[in-house]
Amino acid sequence: MHEGVYREWVNPPRGGTADAPITYRAAVGADGLFESVVISGAEPVADWRPWPGAADVWTATVPNTLFGEHNPYTERIGGDWFFDRVNTWHTGEVYLDGKSMYESPTLAGVERPEATADSFDPAGSLLTWHCEAGEDTTTIWANFGGADPAAHEIEINARKFVFWPAATGIDHIIVRGFTLTKAATQWAPPTALQEGLIGPHWSKGWVIEDNTITDSKNVGVSLGKEASTGQNEWTAGTRGDKGGTQREREVIQRALALRGPAAGEPHPWHRDHVGSHTVRRNTIRDCEQAGVVGHLGAAFSTVADNHISRIHVKRQWHGAEVAGIKLHAAIDTVISGNTVHHTHRALWLDWQAQGTLVRRNVCYASTAEDFMVEVCHGPYLVDSNAFLSPWAVKDMSTGGAYVHNYFAGRIANCTEHQRYTPYHLPHSTAVHGVANILGGDDRFYNNLFVGDGAAAEAAEPGSEPVLASFWNGAIDIDGVPGQAAFTPTPVGTSQYDAYPTPQEYPHEDGSPLAGPRLPVRAEGNLYAEGPSRSAPNPSPASSAPRRCASRSTTPRRARSASRRPGPSTPSPR
Repeated sequence: MHEGVYREWVNPPRGGTADAPITYRAAVGADGLFESVVISGAEPVADWRPWPGAADVWTATVPNTLFGEHNPYTERIGGDWFFDRVNTWHTGEVYLDGKSMYESPTLAGVERPEATADSFDPAGSLLTWHCEAGEDTTTIWANFGGADPAAHEIEINARKFVFWPAATGIDHIIVRGFTLTKAATQWAPPTALQEGLIGPHWSKGWVIEDNTITDSKNVGVSLGKEASTGQNEWTAGTRGDKGGTQREREVIQRALALRGPAAGEPHPWHRDHVGSHTVRRNTIRDCEQAGVVGHLGAAFSTVADNHISRIHVKRQWHGAEVAGIKLHAAIDTVISGNTVHHTHRALWLDWQAQGTLVRRNVCYASTAEDFMVEVCHGPYLVDSNAFLSPWAVKDMSTGGAYVHNYFAGRIANCTEHQRYTPYHLPHSTAVHGVANILGGDDRFYNNLFVGDGAAAEAAEPGSEPVLASFWNGAIDIDGVPGQAAFTPTPVGTSQYDAYPTPQEYPHEDGSPLAGPRLPVRAEGNLYAEGPSRSAPNPSPASSAPRRCASRSTTPRRARSASRRPGPSTPSPR
């Protein structure tokens, strides 16, 4: 495709093969760089009129035929693990010169806007809009902050997807070199169709590389599940019905039991049919739920060398699926070489991280933490990463190996005896069993714990643990407040001091409903703020190593800054 702005939904009708994939790519100019090819899910709106109710407020009315089958200004954001049950946000959006504005649930919020307190851009949050949809038309009111819309480009979301097959099983597609922007995607929990601005939709062997992906209402790249195995049944169920954990287990079993196209169903969850994708060298930014998301469909995939930033920065609502990269069931998945910053949570592995490799990532400016691993049984390897935020890791799992990492922030750890989650046969989607999280079975070798200068804030010996939700105070797990308790400690491995060593473990007693905590090994680490008792031979530093600092909040292109085509694409894993 040659230079231009293409306002459409690319819906691939067929796929290729591993030996002969179908490639969609931006044309390469005489200078060796990709031409500027923009595919947008938005439409321009020019007929704005002053609203007599307030200065700086304008209004426009558009026909509903602009939206096709889905009007984003009637579709409410919601679903499993979406926390805001009071306000009624829409999947639609309004953009002033390419920058998304802030929806107001009321017209008064447009006439008299107030800053969103938690926004990364409080001044920008004063640019607000409100909508009302009728049978034939939709009316939008917008406060452009004194700007005359006739002198600017005003766009609104018109399409749910930008690059997404309507059918499942559209395998072996390569998407390279585009700017993909502005999609009216829905909230994407692991128990529903996980919509994304771009994604393979329950297929195999996609390569998404060297693109700029921006301004999805929820998710930029989705590698996740399709709809038939469950569609927000926990939220839609009656009070007292099955909890979210049980619903998610049922989704997994349904995915394994799918009978395939011959029976009129999608392919079952198996590496022969689903996953094995590559997402690399993309710039992904300004998506309010996640940069990359995926339940089940991200297994056997590689997410590498991407620059992911400004995820969940508007902060008008929240939920338990918010991160730069949020994957469930990342079996044999590689997350490598990514730079993730200015997000709520940078990397989040939830359920079934087994054979997962997290390597050479740089994470900073996370408002929650850089890496969270939740109710996983391992094994997973975390090596050679730089975790630079005040909170480095939240660990509610077992079976992790942390090797050669740079930790500037603290670690929180807790058990989880109530949720029983699956583990799998090696290198397979077949479920081998379910278990709760006893804690431990972790290894910390040759890491550098720099610290954040907050050693004086650490709790005194014998002080009571602090109750802290893993979602910073929001309702979590199966709709109940979080019960993750930990004692603030200096940066290091002292969160694991109460765990047995391998030598002590055979003598540990477990509770009637759970076995003993598993052993933790910590050797060869360097502790700038003092040794941890859990390490048999700690190496305290004589002085703290130099801290890294972010001097600019402006995202930069990673690797593909020149828009030059990357190396030739190997066959997908």
